Amino acid sequence: MNKGKRTEIFTRLRTLMPKPETELNYSSNFELLISVILSAQATDIGVNKATALLYPVANTPQDIFGLGIKQLKNYIKTIGLYNSKAENIIKTCRLLIDNFNSEVPRNRDALESLPGVGRKTANVVLNTAFGQPTIAVDTHIFRVSNRTGLAPGKTPLEVEKRLMRLTPEEFKLDAHHWLILHGRYTCKARKPVCGKCSIVDLCEFRGKVGVESS
Repeated sequence: MNKGKRTEIFTRLRTLMPKPETELNYSSNFELLISVILSAQATDIGVNKATALLYPVANTPQDIFGLGIKQLKNYIKTIGLYNSKAENIIKTCRLLIDNFNSEVPRNRDALESLPGVGRKTANVVLNTAFGQPTIAVDTHIFRVSNRTGLAPGKTPLEVEKRLMRLTPEEFKLDAHHWLILHGRYTCKARKPVCGKCSIVDLCEFRGKVGVESS
């Protein structure tokens, strides 16, 4: 895919979603961090249901650490992998209290030092909380990047590096959200809605559904 196509793809996505935002509900950087940790292999809807009960009771490192693992599990038990997530969140809260003055750090190395925070989670926090032009490659972005030809790669890291290199600067800050939302609602895994896709003529996917082949 050439630069002109990439630019037009992001231009159209920006026209549709001028101010894209995460679908996770949060009111602080700490809440965002916890929600993103919980969202691994889980839906944003499921996370929001759990945190709607958790955050009114505990939404600071001190408060969640004070709950302890057993009580925290009760709040997040509807979310996949809740046992390991609860343990990681308690450990993360302890580290935030001890090492970061209970504040979410704004650099990658510090974020990735927290239990349960990998590269993807760090990228989401850096982008959404601190406005850094990072691109967190989840299953949606991985699929869209490969399927459309936007930035194909065999691993999430390969796709991320290619997206960071090939995405025009003016789009980098919001590219993460545009591609996730496009993958979630249009370029779906099993049944892509190609007939209603705003970038279908630019997409290089050969198995388009519901459109006439050119």
